[in-house]
Amino acid sequence: MTDPSTGEVFDTVPIASESDVDKAMEAAAQAFAKWRRSTPAQRQLALLKIADAVEARAAEFADLEIRETGKIRSVVLEEEIPECVSALRFFAGAARQLEGTAAGEYAPGHTSVIRREPIGVCAQIAPWNYPLMMAVWKIAPALAAGNTVVLKPAETTPSSARLLARVAAEFLPEGAFTVLTGDRDTGRAMVRHPRTDLVSITGSTRAGIDVATVAAADLKRTHLELGGNAPLVVFPDADLKAAAEGIAGAAFYNAGQDCTAGSRVLVHESIHEDFAASLAKVASKQTPGVDYGPLNSATQFRRVQGLIDRLPPNARIETGGTRFGAQGFYFSPTVISGVRQEDEIVQEEIFGPVLTIQSFSDEAEAVAMANGVPYGLASSVWTRDVATAARVSAELDFGCVWVNTHGPLVPEMPHGGFGHSGHGKDLSAYAFNEYTRVKHVMTRFA
Repeated sequence: MTDPSTGEVFDTVPIASESDVDKAMEAAAQAFAKWRRSTPAQRQLALLKIADAVEARAAEFADLEIRETGKIRSVVLEEEIPECVSALRFFAGAARQLEGTAAGEYAPGHTSVIRREPIGVCAQIAPWNYPLMMAVWKIAPALAAGNTVVLKPAETTPSSARLLARVAAEFLPEGAFTVLTGDRDTGRAMVRHPRTDLVSITGSTRAGIDVATVAAADLKRTHLELGGNAPLVVFPDADLKAAAEGIAGAAFYNAGQDCTAGSRVLVHESIHEDFAASLAKVASKQTPGVDYGPLNSATQFRRVQGLIDRLPPNARIETGGTRFGAQGFYFSPTVISGVRQEDEIVQEEIFGPVLTIQSFSDEAEAVAMANGVPYGLASSVWTRDVATAARVSAELDFGCVWVNTHGPLVPEMPHGGFGHSGHGKDLSAYAFNEYTRVKHVMTRFA
């Protein structure tokens, strides 16, 4: 692994072979026979104990996370790990809600019952932008519903997931939750393994298509949380100072390495120039290494720099656009105006501390521009007018719409998108249901 704050290699982890994958999947299948029969109360207690253990060892998790991501320590300890603990406790409670529909007679002399059952062995693939949090979002609903899990973390950030597996092993049956480190071939072996019943991935659209293609050969269920390219639609009546500050926070948090990052700002033409200047001023006050960490890898750095280098002549860099500092993969906060809808940097997910600004003339054009990309994960509307917020929220083709804010998530509410952002929900009871199957049982009473 490489420390992204310095660019120096500091450790290695093994790449799981097909034999390793086979052993983990077989162990998960054997554990499923026991875990699926556990009571909701037993699953709840296990997840609560895991949550308590993560909370107690927060500093240890943070050390691993920071070494592999370069994240700001206060952000990891005060925001991300508490959110992981909260999600574990939410799904612990959800375990007690695994119920079917009340019995009823829908044919003479027959009684029908709906059962919700766990699916089986879940192969899960987590990304590098939130290594521990994404691992928790995946394992918690799956385990709460009675499934077993084999999880592959990203190649560059495996350590917090490995510690999570060691912590959880004390409270789960052997084989119920296994972490395998490896590369794309490891992931593909997990997806195509005959013991795999469901595949869940958080990652790029390309990776999601790859997983869906492999899974389709065996008709495996898939849960795909993929890329995003969020529009932030700003109307003239918005609190423009609060909007500039909120949008900058949404764009640069975690160095923009967030599928919900506020990367496309759409501003009414009457305030376009002033708002672009305000955003550039707020952005220029962000300091890499203080306000956000580095990009994850040299590969990601080259990708972001490449998008900047290929900007068309019409684009204007208001601030940033370059490396920050002499070492590591830090990128300066960047604001780009003058871009057009068809430009690469508008159509593609950036996944870096970069935002673009476009102008619109009316509400219909704003909605068309917002929806005019392949992604459909997150969006936001900035206005003081309740009717405008209601109309535009209804028209935005995104799984999450915020009004006068951008980015907050809570375990009780779903997170997931449409189109090239995938399908399926993380968090909430909707995510819990993703890890269950529905069975109809009809009994004839003589």
